[in-house]
Amino acid sequence: MAGEVELAALLCAFLAGSEQETRKYFDVNGMSRYVRVDCETDRHVIEIGLDGKSASRDSVHQALFFAHLTGKAPAVILIDRDGHEGRFEYEMRHVTKAAGVVYATCSEDFIVRWAQTRAMRQGNAGEGRDDLPGAGPAQSLCNLEALRGDEETGS
Repeated sequence: MAGEVELAALLCAFLAGSEQETRKYFDVNGMSRYVRVDCETDRHVIEIGLDGKSASRDSVHQALFFAHLTGKAPAVILIDRDGHEGRFEYEMRHVTKAAGVVYATCSEDFIVRWAQTRAMRQGNAGEGRDDLPGAGPAQSLCNLEALRGDEETGS
């Protein structure tokens, strides 16, 4: 089993032009502070959490604060490690919708397999293009369509 930081790095690598663990600075009472964004693209600030952990609820707060600091759209991805929607995934699905935060889930096993087979898809995931699953069974295990770059969606 991979850890949360490793899985976040793999997920971030699927998104073209993304950066992981970027620092965002802000001042409070004359003191400079910073937060770390799990993954940042040209359009989104993304917080990544694990299913089954109440701390995942903090992902919504963090994504919204990152959005405030950057002017980008907030997003939360929960990593599904058990194959079913549990309590915190259920809560996140509803809270993110109410808060206007992009929400997605990805299977841990899928993330690892997708990363391991990246070399086989190099023709499809060329320079500057996202390496995200298209339609079909793969997309049902990790649907990040809402995070896909403009060149992919035509939007």
